Parts: sequence; C-alpha cells; structure tokens
Amino acid sequence: MKIGEFLKENFISVGDNVKFLLEKLDLSNDDLLRIIESRIGEPAKMSKSKANTVDPEETIQRYGADTVRLYILFAGPVEKDFEWTEEGLRGAYRFLNRLWELFHKNLDLIKDVRVSKEELSKVQGKAREVRRKTHQTLQKYLKDMEEFSFNTAIAAIMQLVGELSDLKEEEKNPMVLREAFEIVLFMLYPITPHVCEELWQKLGNEKPMVFYPFPEVDPEALRTEAIEIPVQVNGKVRSHITVHPEASQEEVLDVALKDPKISSYVQGKPIKKVFYVKGKLLSLVI
Repeated sequence: MKIGEFLKENFISVGDNVKFLLEKLDLSNDDLLRIIESRIGEPAKMSKSKANTVDPEETIQRYGADTVRLYILFAGPVEKDFEWTEEGLRGAYRFLNRLWELFHKNLDLIKDVRVSKEELSKVQGKAREVRRKTHQTLQKYLKDMEEFSFNTAIAAIMQLVGELSDLKEEEKNPMVLREAFEIVLFMLYPITPHVCEELWQKLGNEKPMVFYPFPEVDPEALRTEAIEIPVQVNGKVRSHITVHPEASQEEVLDVALKDPKISSYVQGKPIKKVFYVKGKLLSLVI
C-alpha cells in the first residue's frame, strides 16, 4: 500500500506527524510541508494536537489586522470550513496594496473634488459606465452583507477596483472617480477599517468615517440608456442592434430594418410575423 493510500484509509493527515519531524530536523518550512502534502496526503486541519495552529499575533505583525480579516471573510462562505494558507493571506495583502497604490496614483486628481449628485447625473460615455458599475457593486454588496455572504461581497469590490485600475487617463472623470473611491472605502470599512480610515483622511475629510452617512444606491446611476439585442430572421441570428431598454416593438423594428445586415436579408420581402421579447430579442419571419 502506498503512503498516501495508508494515510487516507486511516484518516491521518500528513500534518499529524511530518511537521513534528521537520521541526526536529530543523527543516520546518511551510512550502516544503505543502509539497509533501500535495504528493502523499491531504492537508491537515488546524489543531493544537497536530502542531499546525497559526499564531494570530505573528500573522498580524507580518500582514496587518486588516489583511487577516479580509482573508478570513473572503476565504469562503461563513458556514463552511476553509483551509488556512499562506498563499491566501498573501493574496489579501496584495489586494490591499493594489488598492493603496491605485488610490495614491489618483489622489491628486480627486483630492480637491467635491461630489455633486446633480453634476454626476449628467455624465455620459465611459464616466457613466464607471458610475453604473460602482452603484451596481454597491447594490450587490448591500444584499450580500445582509445575507452574510461576505466572500461574494468582497469579490464584487475586488472586481470594481480592478475596473478602476484599468481606466486610461483620458477616461478618468475626477468626480466619478472620487465617488467610486469613497464608495469602495465605505464598503471595505467594516472589513479593513485601518486602511480605509487612513485613505479617507488623505481625501481631506476632517472627521472619521463613522461620522459620515453610508452611501446609498442611486437608481439614476443604475439606469441603462441603451442595450444590445440579437435580431433573428427566419430563426437565425443575423445581426445585433442597439436600442433603448424601454423602446416599443415598432421602434425596435424600425432600427432593425435600417441595419444593413438585416435589410440585405429582407430585401423588400413582406414580413409575415414579428416577435419581440422586450430588451432581449427581435425575431422576424419573412
């Protein structure tokens, strides 16, 4: 019987004994232990009897309390166990560093900007897309937090930060970017308060974050001005058109018939039937 099969059959993890052996041989190394575990057995569950517990003080000194909280809440659903890994901690640490660097990269652009809801409602193009994404993330965050789905709430924040970091200089609207950063800080505040409070102060706010109201989702920001839908001719998709989400069947049909691809298929032939599923599909039978 192979070592791995014996361990599995007897419900013994590598960490039960190997970690003690490595320490006695003065070879204690997390990377080495993970290699051994991956080859001959499953990782050990954290336990005092297995000498594989993590000292919270040491971990906090290395990565900071914010990183530890972020990692624990992002690791998985709260009702399930998760495997504690150094790689996971480093991932949380990298994210906070990425946020820190992105914030300071744009600080000069947003520091003296004052957010006006009236002005924000008028933005168009890429700025409007960024604002929609920001409020969609806030909406998801509020729902997930109510359901204690902390990991998915954090994932949404990370995705938003990723999109903000991908913005080109000419795509950056100072007011929209400031609003986005403020919302990111508020969403992360219950999880990583130390980092968020320091960045909040750098924005020029005189009082701590707890003295300011939590941001609300702006329905106007969520509103979509145009959507893309497929157009079928005799059951096959022949093109895609852009229309207003509230456009009527007649308006959508008019846009479709002006599309060169659709008009080439119709070519003056009578349209026998028109099926329109609002915001999703236009189907023509000729």
